[in-house]
Amino acid sequence: MRWDAQALSAAAVPASDNDAAGGPSVAAFPEALLPLAGLVRSVSTPEFSGVTFHEVTAKSVLNKVAAGSRMPFEWTVNPYRGCSHACVYCFARQSHTYLEFDAGRDFDSQVVVKINAAEVLARELAKPSWAHHQVALGTNTDPYQRAEGRYELMPGIIRALADSGTPFSILTKGTLLARDIPLLKHAATQVRVDLGISLAMTDEHLAGLIEPGTPSPRARLKLIGRLRDAGLACGVMAMPVLPWLTDTDEALDNLFGSLAAAGATGVTAGALYLKPGTREWFMKWLAANHPELVGRYRRLYGRGSYVSKEYSSWLSAKVNNLKARHGFAGTQGFSHHNAKGPGPRIDPARRAAQSGPAQTAPGQPTLF
Repeated sequence: MRWDAQALSAAAVPASDNDAAGGPSVAAFPEALLPLAGLVRSVSTPEFSGVTFHEVTAKSVLNKVAAGSRMPFEWTVNPYRGCSHACVYCFARQSHTYLEFDAGRDFDSQVVVKINAAEVLARELAKPSWAHHQVALGTNTDPYQRAEGRYELMPGIIRALADSGTPFSILTKGTLLARDIPLLKHAATQVRVDLGISLAMTDEHLAGLIEPGTPSPRARLKLIGRLRDAGLACGVMAMPVLPWLTDTDEALDNLFGSLAAAGATGVTAGALYLKPGTREWFMKWLAANHPELVGRYRRLYGRGSYVSKEYSSWLSAKVNNLKARHGFAGTQGFSHHNAKGPGPRIDPARRAAQSGPAQTAPGQPTLF
C-alpha cells in the first residue's frame, strides 16, 4: 500500500549549497523511488552516515486498523517508515517492500519521513466525525528512532493528540523519549497516556550485534527510571526472547531483576517471531554470527513463524517463575490499550515479597 500523499515536483528542490563542504546533500532519485507518492526530496547527512531520509508530504497520517485484526488497537500513527535501529529481528521489515524497498538493508537505511505529520494529524483529529479512540504509536517502526532527533515530529503529534482529547500509547526503544517527558506529563493531565519500553536483553555485546542502532540496554533502563521518577507508568515488552541466546536462567533473571530495580510497572515476555521478510534477514545474521544454531532454529520453527508448542510452554513457565521472583506476578508489560495509572514506585525487594515465593519451573526439554 503506497502513501496517499500529494506529489510534489522533485525538480523544485535544488541540491544544497553545502554539498561540497560535507553538509546535507539531496540524493539523486533512484528509479525505484519514483512512484513514492508525496516525495519532496531525499537527504543524506554526515550525522546519519549510511542513512537516507526520503521526506514526503502526507494527506493522512491517522490509520485505521483493518477490520478483524487481532491487534489490541484500532488506530495508529506512524510518522516514519523504515528504522535505523536496524534490529535484525524486527517484525515490520516486510512492510518496507510495499514501498519497493527491500526488507533487509533498505529497511535499516532508507527511512521515509512524513514531514507534515503533526499538522495533518491535528486537522484529522479536529473533524466532527473523530470519536476520540485511542491512537497507538510505535506499532510498525519506532517513532523515537534517531531520525526523530533531526525532524522532531513527536512533540507536535503529542500536542495534537492531547489537545484534541485523544488518548494515546507509545512503544519505543528510543531514549529520545526523555526529551518529551515534560510534554508527556502535561498530556497525561488531559488524556490517558500509556508508555512502554522495548527491552529484552541486558547483554550489551549481544544487543550491539543484533539491534545495532538502538540505545544500549543500560540507557533504556535509565529511561525507565526517569519515566517512573516523573510519575509516569512504564511497562516493558521483553520481546523477543531469542532461543539459546537470551533464554537462559541467568540472562532472564538478570533482565527481570534489572527491570524491577528500574521501577518498571509490568513486564510481558515472549519468544522471537519470524514472519516472512524478517525470517530471511534474521537467519542470514544467525548463519554469520552463530552458525551452530542455524539447524536448531530451523527445527524449532519448522516452516512457520512461531516456536514449537513445547518451547513456548517451557518459556512461559520460566517467565512466570521469574515474574513472581521479581515482583511482576499478575502484571502485563504493554499492549497499547487499557492504560493504568502509574501507582507508587515500589522497592524491588518489597515488590518480590508482596508477590510471594517463586515457583520452581520445569526443566528445559532435551529437544532444545
